[in-house]
Amino acid sequence: MPKITALLHTHNDALRLGRALDSLRPCDEVLVIDDCSEDDSSRVAREHGATLKSAIPGVTFGAYATEASHDWILCLRPNEALSDDLEAALFDWKNQEPAADVAGYRVPIREQKENGWQSCPPETRLINRKLVNWIGEMPPDQPYEMKLSGAVLRFHQP
Repeated sequence: MPKITALLHTHNDALRLGRALDSLRPCDEVLVIDDCSEDDSSRVAREHGATLKSAIPGVTFGAYATEASHDWILCLRPNEALSDDLEAALFDWKNQEPAADVAGYRVPIREQKENGWQSCPPETRLINRKLVNWIGEMPPDQPYEMKLSGAVLRFHQP
């Protein structure tokens, strides 16, 4: 059974972080990389049971995947949360053994707008760190055939 480490980068996201962390029930480890927050981000992370690490100046976001205890990394922003359907899909996914050559999975994104929710193109969010390296905030968006059901919900209000 594969295990998942959630990886979030934060900077002054205390008002948003709790919702994101609450949605990560399918994850076996939650790793929050804090980039010199001046608010209560670190307290919120600790209260939610996350492992908290301080960002190192000059180290790219993707490099922190090496800090994870598990090979499968779920990337999320502090202003996002997993939908109930995506949580269920991840629990189902964990009951299977993915093929050794599967590098990642794409997830639909639903973004909160002033007039409601908008569907956005799927993004690569669950990756096998043995097969994918990245330097930016999120893994490179690849047209993987594999796609999880549900959605990442992106909020604009805390």
